Amino acid sequence: MRFGLRFLIGGVLGVTIAAWPAAGAFAVDQPPDIPAWLKSHVGDGEGQIASVVLQRARALYLRKVAAGVVKNPCYFAMDATRPSDGGLGKRFYEICEADRSFRAMSAGHGSGRNIKGALNFVNGKECAKNFGNALDSNLTTGGAYVTAETKTSFKGYFRNAAKREAILMRSFVQFDGEGETANARERAIGGHPAIVLKGIHYRSMARSPYANVNGCVPVGTLVDYASGRSNGCTSWSLSDAEQIIPLLGEPATVYIYPESQDIKAVEQAVSARRSFSSNGPYWNALCLKRIGTPKFWSREVLEPILARYHQDPEPAASPVPTCKP
Repeated sequence: MRFGLRFLIGGVLGVTIAAWPAAGAFAVDQPPDIPAWLKSHVGDGEGQIASVVLQRARALYLRKVAAGVVKNPCYFAMDATRPSDGGLGKRFYEICEADRSFRAMSAGHGSGRNIKGALNFVNGKECAKNFGNALDSNLTTGGAYVTAETKTSFKGYFRNAAKREAILMRSFVQFDGEGETANARERAIGGHPAIVLKGIHYRSMARSPYANVNGCVPVGTLVDYASGRSNGCTSWSLSDAEQIIPLLGEPATVYIYPESQDIKAVEQAVSARRSFSSNGPYWNALCLKRIGTPKFWSREVLEPILARYHQDPEPAASPVPTCKP
């Protein structure tokens, strides 16, 4: 199977770049034709899904269904080459062919890191330039995932809009991967709402079921970073997460684009000053113009550097936090 790309720069459609075969993980029998109703959602416009992203996501889903790994009637995909547009860009997709439903939502990409004295692979909020699968890199890794268990944990107390004390319980859906995404569990990669408590301090609240042995609970300010970046996970707005996570009670496939092969193909094309056409590698036009050249950081290259320049000392055993009455 061969996948192509379209993107427009300066209003001029470029010349052809040779297409390349899909990753070995997708070397399966030709999947059934995409249904006509679903084809209407394919394209480069807002709320649409690029052809290559849909085809790979669908091939992954059908492969896992055939293997008995998933029974979920829906499958999911993300196009991390598209802009987040302040958290409002629709680049995460929920596709349920049984009831002919397609939904596009916003999603955050990995922030990357700036290792002073070594490397700077930080991503901007709008477009992701850097991708990778190294531990502690905070980068998005494209490829195949299957959702696993969902854990909901207590994060602390905060003041809500009504100025009342509220509890933040945040759910996290663990992803399991294969190939370049095989270390997803080791990296704690998954999906979750883009909310967190900042400015944590501890308050005495001995009657709380969440109090520690010293009778203290964490208290902070609720921050919604749906317009920001994650630590490498797929982050959704709270309203979208409340719709997505219940669908993941049954394992589901999640395909994230681009993979390293895609990034390298675009990197080579940009370096060679080649233009793009419908027969070449795919990248969103706006983001490619913003980032210049994408980069994939493999764990083999990046982890030794991260270890060498890691600035945090070996953590000591953390004492149980205490608080003032």
